[in-house]
Amino acid sequence: MASTVLVITSLEDITADWVIAALNGRGVPVVRVDPADIGAGLSFAARVGEGARPVWSGALRTPVREVELDEVTAVYYRRPTPYQDRFAHLPPQQRDFSAAEARYGLGGLLYALRGVRYVSHPAAIARADFKPAQLQRFAELGLTIPPTLITNDAAQAAEFAAEHGRIIYKTFRGLPPTEDGYTGAIWAQPVDPGTFDDSIAVTAHLFQAEVPSVGNVRVTVVGDRLFAQTITAPEGVLDWRRCPPEALTYAPTPVPGPIAATLRAYLRSFNLEFGCFDFALTGDAAHPGHWTVYECNPNGQFGWLPDADQIVTALADLLQQGAASS
Repeated sequence: MASTVLVITSLEDITADWVIAALNGRGVPVVRVDPADIGAGLSFAARVGEGARPVWSGALRTPVREVELDEVTAVYYRRPTPYQDRFAHLPPQQRDFSAAEARYGLGGLLYALRGVRYVSHPAAIARADFKPAQLQRFAELGLTIPPTLITNDAAQAAEFAAEHGRIIYKTFRGLPPTEDGYTGAIWAQPVDPGTFDDSIAVTAHLFQAEVPSVGNVRVTVVGDRLFAQTITAPEGVLDWRRCPPEALTYAPTPVPGPIAATLRAYLRSFNLEFGCFDFALTGDAAHPGHWTVYECNPNGQFGWLPDADQIVTALADLLQQGAASS
């Protein structure tokens, strides 16, 4: 039986391209699918309840590849196209029905493969993608987090600001694309409590006490392997993510043992194989008490980092181990 890595992502995903290239270079069979291609670009059939095996059997077919479900031993779940986009041309009721049927039918099959290493499972990614859950888990594991308020109450927001002085606002998910496909962003930014009014009641808001920092660290964790870079932005920039990569400087940074152990424990607690953690440094990076964690992106980008090649290698190792375990 073949041992195949199934890569679930959109067509334009450079990160997945790099991992696929690494696997191809090792001779590991790879099949790439975007579930939103369902139709002429992707057909499938799966059966269960026939014979002795209580698992789904069948095949996925694209115009150029075919893979039997029981050949898949590892799944790299990246960023597939939303099902809604596939059916955007339909009237709303038909669109929503077709997208839901595809998600719970085809998606349900892809999420229920047995004996497969997922990097990471989409249900685990979804569960770990909520910032309230992240912050609570960080605190439970003993990491330092910024004092945080989630609210839609202007009076509570003003009280929080009075207690902590300088506070910042962050989004939970960012801006969706505009109708013409433009994707913008709302970066972490300081807020003036004097501007708080009843408009806060419209939706949820995330406020945090500003952390006086001497630097920021991005820690990418793949399985048990850690890759850390201190990122320095131009003076006066609160959120380094708003800067183009060429405006930032990077330095490899050892992660203190207690922090490293806690990040691995964090991923295990969510059944994740991968995560991108963002920290503020409030002093010497060698001291664990100077690390304040902001968030973990369970499916984050890393291509612009100086150690991207090492991260790709680690991902390929993990997927190949899954493929070799069959």
